[in-house]
This record gives sequence, structure tokens and C-alpha cells, in this order.
Amino acid sequence: MRLEYTGLSDLNGSLVALKGVSGVSYDELAELTLEDGSRRFGRVILIEGDRAVLQVFEGTRGISLENTRTHFTGQPMDIALSKEMLGRVFDGAGRPIDDLGELYPDERRNINGSAINPVSRQYPRSCIYTGISAIDGCSTLIRGQKLPIFSGAGMAHNELAAQMVRQARVAGDDGEFAIVFAAMGVKNDVAEFFRRNFEEAGALQRVVMFLNLASDPIIERILTPRCALTAAEYLAFTHGYHVLVVMTDMTSYCEAVREFSSSKGEIPSRKGFPAYLYSDLASLYERAGMIVGRKGSVTQVPILTMPNDDITHPIPDLTGYITEGQIVLDRNMDQSGVYPPINILSSLSRLMKDGIGKGFTRADHPGLSNQLFASYSKVQDARSLASVIGEDELSPLDKQYLKFGRAFEQYFVRQGQQEDRSLEQTLELGWALLSILPRGELDRVSDQELDEHFREGAFEALAEEGGSV
Repeated sequence: MRLEYTGLSDLNGSLVALKGVSGVSYDELAELTLEDGSRRFGRVILIEGDRAVLQVFEGTRGISLENTRTHFTGQPMDIALSKEMLGRVFDGAGRPIDDLGELYPDERRNINGSAINPVSRQYPRSCIYTGISAIDGCSTLIRGQKLPIFSGAGMAHNELAAQMVRQARVAGDDGEFAIVFAAMGVKNDVAEFFRRNFEEAGALQRVVMFLNLASDPIIERILTPRCALTAAEYLAFTHGYHVLVVMTDMTSYCEAVREFSSSKGEIPSRKGFPAYLYSDLASLYERAGMIVGRKGSVTQVPILTMPNDDITHPIPDLTGYITEGQIVLDRNMDQSGVYPPINILSSLSRLMKDGIGKGFTRADHPGLSNQLFASYSKVQDARSLASVIGEDELSPLDKQYLKFGRAFEQYFVRQGQQEDRSLEQTLELGWALLSILPRGELDRVSDQELDEHFREGAFEALAEEGGSV
């Protein structure tokens, strides 16, 4: 028997309300039939006695208060899942938009997922190579980690995201690799940039794309990361894929949550965001990880643009509490033409120490990374001093540090958008740059590592070759 409620009691933006309903659950999916016979879908977001409030996915334009019929399905919002998702493009609610027809699902799952039992979590080990030296060498992405990228408006985060999707891979024969890419609130030209970029690189066949445009309803923007993560969990824990989830832009998602909260009349907190923004973000970020006894893994790289480049803004601030580090893009480096404009000293991968070194990457990787950090931090001190007394008045050692800093940014951090460096190239490049400094200044690496890898004059030979390793 199909039970339908005729008429609505209220309509406000994308929200509609019904009175006299019973047996309805929070987050339940509802089907609305309009006067012309067309159908729209919504979900229950509020229950007050016999009154239920729905948010309509497609918006409320053309909906009649008197003649709209509403049917509650008794199920939460779910998504069709199959291995055939690979190479397909979907909208923010998981509907195909690539003109390849409907997806024939092996199963359907609730997009809200299910929590991973902490006891069942496997500690993240081993890394995912991105082919980008500043990440692989100094802030290594570990399989099962959540490592956000903090950017700013107009910076090269889209190009960096596309490059990571094209180049990311797992080491050796550790299993099949797939990427789930979710874009939220992007303009048409940005969506086309990602789609064309993946197609031309031949990477689309291992990518599942979810595209939510700026013109799409905000409720779809709220669903997009949940659909993407449900697809990632399915590929990882059902089919054993190592899945990298790239989500951009989380700021658009959070602003949609704020608008949604305001439309419900909730009391705002910092910057107008709801007080539950932390737990809402945690419900997404904590879906990364590995499970004992399961072959696959879910690794997250959420990208967010910091309003006014303010890292203390609620969105990057709360994200930093939940995730295991961050990669920070620098406005000054971006304006000086360095790509990717990664600020090495502000970036951090908290799980890096457990996924690199002997048995994982290379035995000298931890020491080299620490030495590059330490040496580059001294560059900032030398630059500060030079700004006061002038570069000509610096000591010979400080001048060497300035030379190292310029070379580090020019050769190590700077990289072409189509340039895919192996880890071996990255590490050898790091050692070549350290040859600019006196051996006695390299106190973060062992004498054995210095004997094996340190070569005086290596940087000059590198510069003569045009910067290639």
C-alpha cells in the first residue's frame, strides 16, 4: 500500500513542511509528485510532533502548496554502487551525467556510511606517491591518512588537485588503485577543466567523478562528499582498491551547511556557521582509514580555500583539529610564479614518520626530510637579517643559506604541471641541494648517510644540466 500526503503547510526556499504525518524518520527519503506529474526528491531534516520539514534536492520552484503529493519511502538517501562506476561522471547526488546511461548497481548503500569501529582500524602505513617533490619528500601522504590542502582564492589548488589525480600511485604491486574525485560548488569552466584534464591524460578510467556546480541546489552540495565517500568505501572495502579521495572545495560545502542551517532557523556560532560544523566535518573526514582484515584503504585529500587567507578561520581551524596535518599553499610564492606554491615550513604530515624510511621508501628519507626542513628554516632567519642589514653585510654562511633557499624553491618546490618525479628523483634532488651547504651544517642526518649520499659540487652539476636529476 502506497501512502501519500496531499498538500503542504509551508514553503521556504528549498524547504517544505507537512503537518499530520506519522511514522516518519529523520533523514528519510521522500518523493514529491507535482501537479504536472513530475517528481522530485527530498529528505526529512526536522520532525516536530506531527510536522515534518523536508529539503527538496531539485529546489521548490513550481511546487504547489495545495496539490503536491508526498510519499515517504521509509529509507534514507542511498546511492547505486558498482565497479562500473570507474570512468563515469555523476552529479552531486550520484546520478550519471556523462550520457553513458544508467548504472546497473551491484548494491545500494546509505550515503551516510557506517562508523568504523576504532578497534578494527589498522594503523596507516606505507605511502601514496603523488609525483610532487614538495609532498613526497617533505609531507608524505600515507595510505589511510586524511591530509588537507589549505589554499586561497585564485591560487593553483585546482591545478594541483588535477596533477595529484593524474600522477598518484601506490608503491609496487600493493594492489589496485582508484581515485574518487568530488568537486563542490565549482563553475562550469572549472568542472570542464577537470573532466578534460583527466580524459587527455588517460586517467579517467580509474577515476569516479562527482561534479556539483555552483548553480546546483545547496542540498546537492551537502550530499556530494557523502556520495563520493560511499563510492570510495565500496571500492576499498568490497573490492580491495586503494582509493584516494580528492574533495574540492570544502569551503563551498561548509558555506552550504551554513545556508542550510540558517534556513532552518538554527542559532549561528562563529562566523555564522552552525555549532555542529565540527562534528559534521568529522563525520566526513573520519571515513578515511584502513580496516583490519580488509585489503583496501581510503585516503582523503580535502582541499579548502581559506577566506582572506586566514588559517584561523573556522573551516581550516576545525579541519586542522580533525585531520593528520596539512599542506599549505603560500600566496607570495604563488605570486612569484612558483608552482606548486607549497609552503614547506607550514606544511606537516603527522603520519609521515611511520610510513617512510627503510622498508617503506628509502632508508635516508626521514633524515633527508628533517635536514631540508631545518636548513630551509634557517633560510628564513637569513632573509629576515638581510632585510635589516642588507645581503652584502651577511656572513659567508648566511649567504650560503640564501643561495640554498633560492635553489630549494627553484629546483625542489617548483615543478611543472605535467612533471611526474619518482621518489628516487626527489631524494637525489634533495641531496644535491644540500651540497650547497657545508657538511658541518648538516646535523640532522647520520655520518653514514652523509658518506653514502652527500657529494660536494652536486648542485653545480645539477644546475649545469638544467635542473634535471
